[in-house]
Amino acid sequence: MADIKIPVFISFDYDHDASLNEFLVGQAKNPDSPFFIEDWSIKDPSPDWKDKAKSRIKRADQVVVICGKHTDAATGVNVEIRLAREVATPYFLLAGYSDGGNKKPPAALSTDKMYKWTWENLKKLISGER
Repeated sequence: MADIKIPVFISFDYDHDASLNEFLVGQAKNPDSPFFIEDWSIKDPSPDWKDKAKSRIKRADQVVVICGKHTDAATGVNVEIRLAREVATPYFLLAGYSDGGNKKPPAALSTDKMYKWTWENLKKLISGER
């Protein structure tokens, strides 16, 4: 599809939704994918993890926030959403599970819509269509 792929940062609940992250990383490898993902996840807690996350979010053109069943309690996701707003990197909420029960992170704005995770939706959202 596109010649230039958009760099994406994935924000997700590391304790509960690592498999969803892997699914999204896999979709980035599709031949018609308009985006790419570097492994920007911060796996080990450290005193400077917020600074590391901020610099990685700054390098991305979009932040995909995968919302699962426990995302409302995922501290890291909430921090990453706030950091995205701070550095003016657009983000959107993606419903992780098609059977529902996906929780919106408290740091999300009341006006932030949670989008259904389909390949067509994802391509549109990555390109900035909201």
